[in-house]
Amino acid sequence: MFRAVLQNVDLFGVIFLFCAFLQESGCRSADADSCHEVKTAYMMRQIGPVELVPDRPGTDESLQVCVHPGLTCCTSKMEDSYMTAVRSETQQKMRSYSFELKYLIAGHTKAYKETFESLLTLTSNLTNTLFDSAYSGLASDCRPLVFQLFTGIKRHLYGDTNSSLHNTVRRFYDDLFPLVYHRLLNPGIGRISSLSYSSTSTNYDDCLRLTRQDVSPFGPHPRLLVSNLSRALGVGRALSRLLRLAGEVMNATEKATLSRECGRGLVRMQYCSHCRGLTLIRPCTGLCVNIMRGCLVSVAELGGPWGNLVVLLQRIAATLATSSNHNNMELALLAVRNHVNDAILHAQLHGPHITATVEKVCGPQAAGPMMASVNPTTLHVAASLGPSALATSEKSSVMSPLSVGPAAHQHVQLQSPRPFPLKGSRGEKSRSLKKLSREFEGSIQRYQWFFSELPEMLCESELEFEQHTCWSGEDVVESYAGHVVGSTLKAQRENPEMTIRNTDPVLKGVKQKLEQLTQELLVELGWATKARRREEEEEGGSAQTDRGSGYDCDDEDGCEASGKETNDDTSDTSSGHSPESENMAPPPPPHHLSPPQVAVPGSAHMMTGEPLALTLVTLVLLSPGDPH
Repeated sequence: MFRAVLQNVDLFGVIFLFCAFLQESGCRSADADSCHEVKTAYMMRQIGPVELVPDRPGTDESLQVCVHPGLTCCTSKMEDSYMTAVRSETQQKMRSYSFELKYLIAGHTKAYKETFESLLTLTSNLTNTLFDSAYSGLASDCRPLVFQLFTGIKRHLYGDTNSSLHNTVRRFYDDLFPLVYHRLLNPGIGRISSLSYSSTSTNYDDCLRLTRQDVSPFGPHPRLLVSNLSRALGVGRALSRLLRLAGEVMNATEKATLSRECGRGLVRMQYCSHCRGLTLIRPCTGLCVNIMRGCLVSVAELGGPWGNLVVLLQRIAATLATSSNHNNMELALLAVRNHVNDAILHAQLHGPHITATVEKVCGPQAAGPMMASVNPTTLHVAASLGPSALATSEKSSVMSPLSVGPAAHQHVQLQSPRPFPLKGSRGEKSRSLKKLSREFEGSIQRYQWFFSELPEMLCESELEFEQHTCWSGEDVVESYAGHVVGSTLKAQRENPEMTIRNTDPVLKGVKQKLEQLTQELLVELGWATKARRREEEEEGGSAQTDRGSGYDCDDEDGCEASGKETNDDTSDTSSGHSPESENMAPPPPPHHLSPPQVAVPGSAHMMTGEPLALTLVTLVLLSPGDPH
């Protein structure tokens, strides 16, 4: 019995040694004179026609990659099939790793667009209600103007590089001026129906449009609207532009082609061992890293600029996620209604002066202009009711007959519509912007070093099994003896596995766009000066003292592009500055910079620092010769 036990032990020992031999040899084909294992692997991986694999090993002097002095199961046609297959496999792995990131960017791009669209639709409808309730005589003609205004604002918010917020607002007020001039300042004069609209009236309206900026009938309110929108929508516009560029980067990296030199290295790493009958042995870690870094050097070059883009996206999402900044964007759009209202109010208060100026430039439209003055007491009441309570009644001024002559001194009792209080919406869309930004901020930060680490991630999929030996590209070894180089283009010059001659021109252009846009947006958002000052402090230079403004940049930084007005009319615009977050990590430059935050009370007048209409009315009441 003891002898039987010894025999069983010997049998198990033989089996153990046999299995160990198979593992060490990479599960070499049991029959050294057969290519059966190679043919099986070739067929299972669907590399090409299985007829290309010989039944028995032989010699093939035409081999270019898997050169071996002994017998081989590979042919030159098999090498071509291996080359095509391995490049396709690598690109497929790259797409699988980047799928989640691409889905994250595309999904949040769509979600932000829908949220912005909902907010723009809401505020556009509210602006139309201003004309429906307070200026019913202008409502039908102003609806297309409001649509064009918010279409331009939408293009600006979505990051359209060809859009100009200044031109959009200017065009709106240029087209609004003829309507206000004929219907409110001089009702009854030039009120010609569309059926009998003459060329003379058209020319006169064109003159009004051309001279609107010189006459300035709406006071500082057009400039204040541009300034307020540029400042408040700057973060949303930057987010839209960054997300669009991020999508372009993902598409470019997916479509990036692998060079033939890369294909040769991949074949040597993955399939040259098959030619020796070693179908299950894994490549050495160092070999895989060198080859993958060489193949993806153009992708890895995106690592630094991409990391800066992700950090900037985090900061922008954090800005939108905070309640004050979130309300800033919402209230800025809601305040468009109030800016338009105050602009028309300003025109009514200065009606006689505007009419006199227009007649000097464009000439009188008819004998004796008909002016409808406004009762200052009524204006005082309307201004005190709220931003949307305009002191006018289109029905009373247009439908009621007015006497011709000294109408400038005639009092018209104006109705005061129900006030519309300005406040942030508490609906689901408002909360969704805050929640959406918080979610995006937490998700995108995981991909800061995605392109820098992609070669290593691809190698991890190849080296999932731990083995005592590995494939060095030429033979079975215990460890890789070559030097593992870095992922930069400069480091690839010393790559022992492949020669890197140039980089992908498409990805090189994408890298330049990444660097250019992130720097441009840092300047537009007013975050660039802090980075420069920090660098000066680190270099021992003297840093300038903060000016206490939310926009810590001067004119040379290009702050004009962000909508910050240099005109004296907007110099009193209120803006606060929130302290930097002390617990924020200091990765690449934009990450440790605090975005400007604007204190937003519940009134459009307080937001922009513009003079209240009540002040204008008070001046009228206190002026000498006021008719009472």
